[in-house]
Amino acid sequence: MIADVEKRLEAAGIKPTAMRNLVLEYLLKQGSAISLAELERGLAPVDRVTVYRTLKTFEEHCLVHSINDGTGAAKYALCQEDSGEVRHHDLHVHFYCNSCKETFCLPKTLIPAVVLPQGFISEEVSLVMKGVCERCSA
Repeated sequence: MIADVEKRLEAAGIKPTAMRNLVLEYLLKQGSAISLAELERGLAPVDRVTVYRTLKTFEEHCLVHSINDGTGAAKYALCQEDSGEVRHHDLHVHFYCNSCKETFCLPKTLIPAVVLPQGFISEEVSLVMKGVCERCSA
């Protein structure tokens, strides 16, 4: 597993370190997006600043993307591996479950194109749907 984690880091242009390996390995095991606090608890004991810097490095190299799901804490999820050279093309819908409080990436549900009025310049696009996830609705 560590060899695969290191290969993925190197493919993203990130030098593998013990903390980066640990964080990526943990993210790979998640079924939903997680917050910095959740990541810290899962990896305890770790230094909060080091984990935060690791996430920011991953985000800069398009290994993860952050999601503002309205809960007040950014959530982080792995980017699609086939992103290639396109920077953060993870323009898909995110879903926040009101029941279990988890945030999910829905990569097959793309954000529709929006035509802006003349003079408006889009810098970021986000779409979060809220409701009940598949597991909670069963």
